[in-house]
Amino acid sequence: MKDNLQNDRLMWLNGKILPVNEARVNALSPTAQFGANVFEGIRCYWNENDNQLYAFRLDDHYARLMQSIRLFGLESPYSVQDFKKYMKETVRANKYQEDIAVRQTVFVDGFGSWFSTEPVGMFIAPVAKARKEVPLSTTERTCVSSWERISEGDMSPRVKVGANYINSRLAKLEAMDRGYDSALFLNRFGYVAEGTGSCFFMIKNDEVITPLLTDSILESITRDTVIKIARDELKLKVAERHINRSELYMCDEAFFCGSAVEICPISEIDGFSIGEGTPGKHTIGIHKKYIEIVTGKNEKYRGWNTPVYDEGV
Repeated sequence: MKDNLQNDRLMWLNGKILPVNEARVNALSPTAQFGANVFEGIRCYWNENDNQLYAFRLDDHYARLMQSIRLFGLESPYSVQDFKKYMKETVRANKYQEDIAVRQTVFVDGFGSWFSTEPVGMFIAPVAKARKEVPLSTTERTCVSSWERISEGDMSPRVKVGANYINSRLAKLEAMDRGYDSALFLNRFGYVAEGTGSCFFMIKNDEVITPLLTDSILESITRDTVIKIARDELKLKVAERHINRSELYMCDEAFFCGSAVEICPISEIDGFSIGEGTPGKHTIGIHKKYIEIVTGKNEKYRGWNTPVYDEGV
């Protein structure tokens, strides 16, 4: 395993694999000045039995990246096959044999302004990131933010744009100042939206409930995975619907989910204890099944696991 700082790792930038400390982007570029970039965060999991690193739902990540590129008004010089090829080459160059996260960002380079659409560059930066242990033990204390979640009327939450995450930054900093670990957004209609960079689920009377895709949330790949696990594997009832704020305080379990956080149990919201204040039985069950699937140990979902160390693209 590489050291914690991982300053010796390699990354891909505009066609070259080079040490991360040698990667340079113009400080006056639109990506540096205005956050003019779109990206994906891709998790890859090491399977000891297979001696293989599996990228989870890679095709879905790249389909969403292409959607973000289009909605952001860029012309991509890269195809999906290019995305996959260069990502694999970068990870292989680092010789990772552990769980990792890969940040793949398409950005506006050069000397343009916030409305520039070219030139378009890309970087791919893998970093070691261990999975959460089974069973879950840690939880987060969260609060409802005073900041409203961005919506289709201003900055579309469907697009994974770097600048969009300033919304989450403000809420996260506010929550930490108030002594919480994280924050939960409401949308402009007062319904629950999502966390700071993660989607939200709650469980009440054995029913798994999550906001609608039209409630100002990202079309999350992890959210879709959790819904399938809860409904198809654990045979739980799943509802996608509006969630009112007061429902948060009366639920039995709650958790955030996302590629980065995986499944993150919530023990408290605005001072109200959730359940027993520990990870609930359904949250634990969903997480256990999630780890089983992302690591390639569930044959039923092997189509979601792309081997990184193979002979193909």
